[in-house]
Amino acid sequence: MNNQYKKGVIELCVLSLLGRRDCYGYDVSEYLSELIDIADGTVYPILRKLKSDGLVTTYLSEASGGPPRKYYKLTDLGKEEYLAAKSEWLDFIHTVERLLKEDSNEQN
Repeated sequence: MNNQYKKGVIELCVLSLLGRRDCYGYDVSEYLSELIDIADGTVYPILRKLKSDGLVTTYLSEASGGPPRKYYKLTDLGKEEYLAAKSEWLDFIHTVERLLKEDSNEQN
């Protein structure tokens, strides 16, 4: 997949995942890398940015037999931003899809 496509939506994907449940960074990275070809370390700068923007908060949780893990949780502002970005993205892809279908019809 084109890297420019991915750059624009990885943050939305992270917000989507955190909207479902709290996650620690490695979990977010592993889950997304199964779906999208992303480089190691792609998710952590996004998580830091989301935190500095007030869209997520963090907390430590004890793991059985291991060190505490830093979990990320959407804030109320993060939930609002996710819903707005999701709506904008869905509108955008529907527009692109419509344009591509029109293009296909003209070529026939």
